[in-house]
Amino acid sequence: MNDPTLRVERVYDDPGGTTGGFRVFVDRLWPRGESKAKFHYDLWAKDITPSTALREWYHADRQTRRDEFREKYRAELESNPHLSQLIAELKPHHDIVLLTGARDVAHSHVPVLADLLRAKL
Repeated sequence: MNDPTLRVERVYDDPGGTTGGFRVFVDRLWPRGESKAKFHYDLWAKDITPSTALREWYHADRQTRRDEFREKYRAELESNPHLSQLIAELKPHHDIVLLTGARDVAHSHVPVLADLLRAKL
């Protein structure tokens, strides 16, 4: 069987016709300005986001804490009991879209999560 395709999209970007796939919203907080009636997602995986303490620590100094944040979040994920449940829910799907409201996706928690999911799926 082929490896699943996993891509990341911002909630606020126009998907341009690429709205297919199993859509997983991976932020703890609801995206500002998004209507619950119009925003399409199949699963809200808020239990696998960084802990409040880690998120606040990282946001206090994103420039110098980026690498350490990645390590700490990866450790949180590895010990998170919700991760195995998420992986089980994703396994039947071959096209997976991680949705986030983050402005700077590359420096958010999403790439760490995406890398881990790719390795485990």
